[in-house]
Amino acid sequence: MSDSEGELARNLGFTEAMTMGGGTMIGAGIFILPGIAAEGAGPASALSFAIAGLAALLAAISLSELATGMPIAGGSYHYVNRALGSLFGSIVGWGMWTGLMFASAFYMIGFGQYIVEPIPLLSGRALVVLFGLLGLALLVGVNYYGTEESGSFQNIMIGLELVVIIVYLVVGFFYIDAANLEPFAPTGPSGIIATTGLVFVTFLGFEIIATVAEEVKNPGKNIPLTMILSVVSVTLLYVVVMIVSTGVVPFDELGDSLVPVGDVAEVSMGAAGVAAIVAAAALAAISSSNSSVLAAARVVFAMGRDNLMHDWLNTTHSRFRTPHRAVIATGLLTGLLVAAGLQVEAIIEVLAEVASFSFLIAYSLVHGAVVVIRRAEPEDYEPDFEIPSVLYPWVPIAGIALSMLVITQMNLAVVGIGIGIIVLGIVWYFLYARRQDIDQSLVGDAIVNGSEGIDVDEDQYRVVVPIANPETQKNLLRLAAVSARTHSEGETPEIVAVNITRVPTQTALEQELEFEEQRVETQRELLESAREAAADLDISLRTRAILGRDIGQTLLTVLEEEAADQVVLGDRGHGRRTKEFIFGSTIDPVLKNAPCDVTIANLRRDEIGDVVALAGPGPHAPVAARRAAEFATLSGTTPTLLNVQSPGDGDEDDNPVDRGEAVIEDVAETAGLEPENYESKVLVSEDAQSAIVEEVDSYDTICAGVSEKSSVSKILYGSIAETVQEQTDGNVVMVRGPYETHWKVTEAVAERLSA
Repeated sequence: MSDSEGELARNLGFTEAMTMGGGTMIGAGIFILPGIAAEGAGPASALSFAIAGLAALLAAISLSELATGMPIAGGSYHYVNRALGSLFGSIVGWGMWTGLMFASAFYMIGFGQYIVEPIPLLSGRALVVLFGLLGLALLVGVNYYGTEESGSFQNIMIGLELVVIIVYLVVGFFYIDAANLEPFAPTGPSGIIATTGLVFVTFLGFEIIATVAEEVKNPGKNIPLTMILSVVSVTLLYVVVMIVSTGVVPFDELGDSLVPVGDVAEVSMGAAGVAAIVAAAALAAISSSNSSVLAAARVVFAMGRDNLMHDWLNTTHSRFRTPHRAVIATGLLTGLLVAAGLQVEAIIEVLAEVASFSFLIAYSLVHGAVVVIRRAEPEDYEPDFEIPSVLYPWVPIAGIALSMLVITQMNLAVVGIGIGIIVLGIVWYFLYARRQDIDQSLVGDAIVNGSEGIDVDEDQYRVVVPIANPETQKNLLRLAAVSARTHSEGETPEIVAVNITRVPTQTALEQELEFEEQRVETQRELLESAREAAADLDISLRTRAILGRDIGQTLLTVLEEEAADQVVLGDRGHGRRTKEFIFGSTIDPVLKNAPCDVTIANLRRDEIGDVVALAGPGPHAPVAARRAAEFATLSGTTPTLLNVQSPGDGDEDDNPVDRGEAVIEDVAETAGLEPENYESKVLVSEDAQSAIVEEVDSYDTICAGVSEKSSVSKILYGSIAETVQEQTDGNVVMVRGPYETHWKVTEAVAERLSA
């Protein structure tokens, strides 16, 4: 029996998801939009942000249900493609791709404005566009090469931006002049709604949480909580920003400024405040544009995978493993939009509104997808979060109605461009995509089970075996199989073969699909090989293929999900001991924190042969003895339990052999071994280590328990076992039984924050 799964590991907790969603929304828009918004609605632009936030909140509620019911990497495009079909998938795909490119161009024009405008020696639209293109080129390069450090750097930028904004609001509050807030709504209700369409571009960040739904821990709780909370908190922040900005500087003056927040800071914070705002605005523009480029490349890459786009774009770089063609295509088209600023005076408003239009259409279709899927009730749709019955179907209906209301108040030229993009998606579908072999099940294949979705029988003995090398995995499976068979008195034991591909930190958050080709090519081969091995071994096997940032932490998650009783790990040998790691960054976390037995096998010989277990006083010696007995059945031999004693002081009542035999009997009894199931051997020597090394050299396989030797309970590779592995040619198996592990303070705090 076998099964195969493809999935992305759940490593994102509440804090990480909030940073991704809220942090992306607290970006360049907060520095660029206040002037445009004030020009369109005056002080009442605060209401425009509130209405835009309400539209985003309704979308976040619908997306929360879809994201917990279909945790697919890709977000709205995939939900619509699955629910409404490839025609609407093409419309949304083209809309999201172009919308994100328009948003990225909007941010980069704003970046140029904040670089050029405050410097007296610099002026002119050409320089604004030039700096925007240079910034875009930098981001395209970063995404082409896929540097992992940029993910952490972006988090730092978001933190710095937030600090500057808070100071801006606190100081600015004391400079508000109530007279500046009159008239509050100079353009009336229509101006407020029209401005809503312009500022909606800043609320696109929460979509990223849905995009990485596969990676979120406890998705039924954290996805809706982080999406909704991020939208609400950012909406309140923008409302306060507009009240402070229009209260400090008259809205008509603010509307004429290319650097509105900088002008407000000049009044309330002086030259130092202006410098801080300019720096924060530049960082925010880079941060927001980077997110947009990443997400845009992801959408077109996903469309290529689903045959809605030419598969030329659905290719990853052989060295950098990034979707380089999708990144380049996105960068070139975005560059053209930035360059359009040379000819179009109101380019920044056009870019913002077109991006908003595209996503208002996309979210309207998302609301429709919720209704369609609810009515269709597909077997695999079991959302952990559902729109409450008192709000359904009113949330989707209100979401569609509000989106359409905002669109009707947009500039006719913008609506024309938006409709043109929709027509492009329709024409593309009929001329290209419809002729392709579009397999809707591809989306189903992308759906993965989280910890709530994996149905395991906790009464069934289960051994997890991570596999990476076809040459060694069969022997690991043999060890796991023979160990599992000793627990067959109840239900049939199960082996779970897991292959984990590491995804670099930055691209794991924003771009998982780029690893699809590698996963298909390598993991399928490995898992097929595992199934062939299982057929020879007559065991029950299930396979899992997982993508994750940290292999050790990902494996720990798998062990918890599977309620594993044992994990069998392959080790190519020691010699990698460092100050931080004993076995390495993958095995050490598992050895320290796995909630089950851990077996680490360095297999140098094809046969298990004669087996010896070191029966010392350590806490894991009985487990080593039990494993030795299990493995010996593979070669039809009887294991030897070995103990070493010092000669003693010559007292007749103190016989070292008797002492050793007593230790062995105690170890065997704890291990559940009957006397006929093992042979005992006691060595008497002043140098226990040398005696053991010399003795075990005649055996094919040596089993030993790990030891604990530090004040922080870090499990160390015991010195005797280390020497045995270095000085013998046999198989060396290190084991650790279940025991209570302890978190470091820093680890415990991090775990609590991510729970």
